[in-house]
Parts: sequence; structure tokens; C-alpha cells
Amino acid sequence: MSSDQKNSGIKSTLEFGPVIVFFAAYILFDRYEISLNFYGQNYEGFVLATTIFIPLILFTTFLSWKLTGEVSKIQLFTAILVVVFGGMTILFNDDRFFKMKPTLVYFLFGSILLVGLFRGKSYLQSLMGTMLPMDNQGWMIISRRITGFFFFLAILNEFVWRTFSTEVWVYFKTFGLSVALLVFLASQYPVLLKYGDFDNDDKN
Repeated sequence: MSSDQKNSGIKSTLEFGPVIVFFAAYILFDRYEISLNFYGQNYEGFVLATTIFIPLILFTTFLSWKLTGEVSKIQLFTAILVVVFGGMTILFNDDRFFKMKPTLVYFLFGSILLVGLFRGKSYLQSLMGTMLPMDNQGWMIISRRITGFFFFLAILNEFVWRTFSTEVWVYFKTFGLSVALLVFLASQYPVLLKYGDFDNDDKN
């Protein structure tokens, strides 16, 4: 296994680990109706799980930096949003702030990519070009598709958290969004085959 593959595995584990812990903590607190009364405020399952999630994602982000020597801009940006929206959720004892976080993340990512497309550039290529060898036309195709997909996920998240119960949203956030992203990326494989530049990459 190459060092790049090893680092990728470490990053994936550290990024997804806190999400699983949040899911497990919420299910535990919710099923057993565990709550905490603090200065007259009653904090229930979702908010309690958020208080665990925030320091955990900060720790795993730091650990990722220590083990791999780098932290991606996306990972750092996500950690900052978790602190901001998670902190507001705890401060105001209102789970709506944290539920809106994925909406903002996907909307901002989509908007950034859209600006690049209007300028005739693929910001996705600038971010991932060294990891995924592909010519400019291929990157532009995938950038257009993933831009639309991010806006779709932002709208979908808004629909789910505003329409369904908190438990349904937690399942959706933990598994639904992850599966949707994996399915989308798998569907782009034909583009990678057509525009990929693996032979040139091997020569280098």
C-alpha cells in the first residue's frame, strides 16, 4: 500500500468516525430518553450528541494533521461550520441550527464551483487534479454535474429536516447523504474512463 493510499484511508476513517459516533450517541440518548438539566434548560438527545460531536471532530481533524501532515481545506471548513452551527445549537438549545449546516455546506460548495464554471475553470480540478489525472474537458463535465448535485443535496436536506422527524433526519444525514454521494461519484466513472490520463500518470 502506497503512502498516499494509507493517508487517504486514515483521512476517510477520521472524517467519517465522528459522524458514526454522533449517530450512535443520538440513538442512545433518544431511545433511553436521556437528558440533562443545566441552569433551568433541559438538553435532550440531539443537543447532547452535538456536545460530543464538536470536540470529537476537532480532535480527529488535529489527529489527521498529525498523522498525514496536512488537512484539506474542505475538512477544515467543515470543522469550522460544525463548531459554529453546533455551538449555536447548544447555546440556543435548538437543533435547527445544526440541521441547516449540510444545506449551507452544499450550497457554498456548489456556489464556489459555479463561479469557477462561469470563469471557464474547474475549481474541482485545482483541488483534486493531482489525485485524479484527467484532462480539462473531463473536469469541466464533472464540475458541472457535481455543482448541480450539490445544489440538489442542499434542497433535499432542507426538505427532509423541515418535513420529517429528527430521528429520520439523523438517519438521512448519516447514511442517506453518504450513499447519495457515493452513488453519484460511481455514476461518473464513464467520464473518468473517457477523459482519464492514467498512462501519462504512470510514466511520470
